[in-house]
Amino acid sequence: MLPPAAIITDIEGTTTPIAFVRDTLFPYARARLEQALATPEGDKIATEVEHMAPGRPARETLQHWMDEDAKVTPLKALQGLIWDAGYADGSLKGALYPDVHPVLRRWVRSGVKLYVYSSGSVSAQKLLFGNSVDGDLTGLFQGFFDTNVGGKRESESYDRICIGINVPPHEVLFLSDVETELDAAASAGLRTCQLVRPEDGTLPSDRHTLAKDFTEVATKFSV
Repeated sequence: MLPPAAIITDIEGTTTPIAFVRDTLFPYARARLEQALATPEGDKIATEVEHMAPGRPARETLQHWMDEDAKVTPLKALQGLIWDAGYADGSLKGALYPDVHPVLRRWVRSGVKLYVYSSGSVSAQKLLFGNSVDGDLTGLFQGFFDTNVGGKRESESYDRICIGINVPPHEVLFLSDVETELDAAASAGLRTCQLVRPEDGTLPSDRHTLAKDFTEVATKFSV
C-alpha cells in the first residue's frame, strides 16, 4: 500500500489532549466573554448571533452554546478572538502530545502535505499551533479548514477539502479520535485512522485503523 500524499488531522483528542481544550481553553474564553463582546469584532459576531437566534441576547445564546460545546461558527470565531489575546500575552500555550511534532516534521521532510480540519476556527487552529509548547508549527501545514467547509460528520465536507487541496480522496489520510467523523471521511473515499489516546478515554472503533499515537500512525501507513 502506497503512503498517503496528504494527511489531514483533527486537533482535540488527536494532536492535543481533550483536557487542554475542556479545562483550559473553554474556561478561559467563558471568563472573558463580556469583555470580548465589547470589542468591534465581538459586536459584529453578536449581531450575527442575534440573527441566528432572534429575540434572545447574544450573550445568553453564546453561553448556551458554550454549555453545549456547540460547533457553531460565530461561537468559534469569538473564542478565537479571546484566545488570540491570551496567546499574545503569553498566558496561553498550545498543548500537544509529545509524539506529534517530531512526526509532523518527519512527514513534511518526506514530502507529505499536511492539513488541519477542526471544528475550532481557522484562526484558533493557527493560534494553537503557532504558540505551541513546541514552538511555531504553522509552517508545517499547507492549509487549515474549519466548519466553513461543512460539518465534520458530513461526507461532503471531505469532498470539498480534497477538491480544495487538489489531492484524490484515496491518497488522503484523515486522523481523528471521533468515529463518526472518520465514518464521514471514509464515505468520501479517504483513508482513516482513529487516534485512541488512553488519557482521553477514546472508545476504539471497529471500522477504522487504530493507533495510540502519531508514531504508530506512521508505522501503519508507511509514511
